[in-house]
Amino acid sequence: MNPDIPLSWFLYFAAASFAIGLAGVLIRRNAIAVLMAIEIMLNASNVNLVAFWRYGPERPEAGPIGGVILAIMVLTVAASEVAVGIGLILLCYRRWHAADVDRYDSMAG
Repeated sequence: MNPDIPLSWFLYFAAASFAIGLAGVLIRRNAIAVLMAIEIMLNASNVNLVAFWRYGPERPEAGPIGGVILAIMVLTVAASEVAVGIGLILLCYRRWHAADVDRYDSMAG
């Protein structure tokens, strides 16, 4: 393997992406924007996963695409999280007529 791009660049990119996603979750009030920020955080973890798989030691018994399969599973979980999240947001929007997460504090009754 010819490491044209060092591993640290991928780690810096993933850390910056995760920080942007975390800031989006903490700062944004719109529920759809919060879901998008969570997706950015999950994609940052995927970048780390694939980077560590690619730069890790070669193991012939593990198969050629072990890290990629794990990343695909994470993307599948993220897609199902978005489907459930959007369903919940639509139900809350029908009830309170707002996509503001501060209005969802009274979920009882």
